[in-house]
Amino acid sequence: MKKILAICSFLLSLNAFAQSTLTMPEASPKASVTQRIGLTDITVNYHSPAVKERTVWGGLVPYNKIWRAGANENTTISFTNDVSVNGKPLPAGTYGLHMIPTEKNWTIIFSKNYTSWGSYFYKQEEDALRVEVTPKQHQHTEWLTYTFFDKSANSATLSLLWEKLDIPITIDVDVTTVVVNNIKNELRSTPGFTWQGYYEAADYCYHNNIETEQALAWVERANSFSPNNFSGLKLKANLLEVKGEKEEAEKVSKEAVQYATEDELNSYGYELITANKLDKALEIFKLNVKRNPKSWNAYDSYGEALSKKGNTKEAIKAYNDALKNTPPDTQMARIKETIKKLQEAK
Repeated sequence: MKKILAICSFLLSLNAFAQSTLTMPEASPKASVTQRIGLTDITVNYHSPAVKERTVWGGLVPYNKIWRAGANENTTISFTNDVSVNGKPLPAGTYGLHMIPTEKNWTIIFSKNYTSWGSYFYKQEEDALRVEVTPKQHQHTEWLTYTFFDKSANSATLSLLWEKLDIPITIDVDVTTVVVNNIKNELRSTPGFTWQGYYEAADYCYHNNIETEQALAWVERANSFSPNNFSGLKLKANLLEVKGEKEEAEKVSKEAVQYATEDELNSYGYELITANKLDKALEIFKLNVKRNPKSWNAYDSYGEALSKKGNTKEAIKAYNDALKNTPPDTQMARIKETIKKLQEAK
């Protein structure tokens, strides 16, 4: 009898050991997908089952019951910053992703509990957010897949694709707020010891038309590191103009021009053209020619601005001056062709 018990005990031990020794492929492989929106990373971790000629919706996945939105353990979704899901706010963090499928609209659930197995231990009181979505028809997808569509600078659509359905979830990020908060944090580290860090911070705000007062403070700090810097002074002038302080903006702009290189003046001229300030652009290009009388590029740009103004005679003269200053062969043919067209149009 003792021998029989010993053998049974040994077999049970052997069976337990055999179940846990080797790592084998899973029927529903682990998968993940990450999408960045601005500075915000969105990551979905899930297990991907196959259709295998089964009836999925209303069969393998019953209607009107909590579903783990994948296979095996919790499907999880993580956001590194606060987001908006289908127009509703959701704080940064990791959530268990569950769904309630129906024949019409689905309920998408973000649970604060993301460590449980599947949806077996789901509790509604742990919900962080519920939203409703409408599935769409999609070409057959054999393996359950999460992917991102309709991506833009501020949003993306997370889609669950399986069988012949697409379950779309719209995610929006307040990118500028996230970026400004990140800038403030980074300026407390290495970038806070350089003029470039403060300049980049102010420039971001200017081009996104936000935080003008903060941007002015940042550009002042940048200019304290590098006081005779054209880029910093020009940015300050731009920000002052945004504030409506046009006289002060003009004063700082004139100061900036004193320190501009040929390339900086040239770029500034084109920036003014883009802003529909052609007369101001002509002043800058003319100044560039005066400072750099042997630069074919300065004359070339001046000629282009004169042509846009409709001053064909002076434009031809400027282009001829460009030719006299021996432009590269690749540019010479273009300038000659431009002069020809201007003469024909007279």
